Amino acid sequence: MRAVLDIVIIVLDLYVWLLIASAILSWLVAFNVVNTRNQFVSAVAEFLYRITEPVLRPIRNVMPNLGGLDISPIIVILIIMFLQRVIAYYIYPNVI
Repeated sequence: MRAVLDIVIIVLDLYVWLLIASAILSWLVAFNVVNTRNQFVSAVAEFLYRITEPVLRPIRNVMPNLGGLDISPIIVILIIMFLQRVIAYYIYPNVI
């Protein structure tokens, strides 16, 4: 059972990195540093969008409009960090 919890924590860590990559790529596209006409950039952007958007969309719907500032990735990262702490401090020690 501890192996399953370790895998869950690793997957949550990986998802945090995907959220960070998605945010950075969106900034690079917005500031015209990378071009989405490039096939590789377009494929990476589409992958990151499809992976992160189902989690970010409900939070964006609840959050008030802050202009051009999107803090939904930060909120998701904080939720993931909370879940990791709960797993590490409360669930993991009680599993045999």
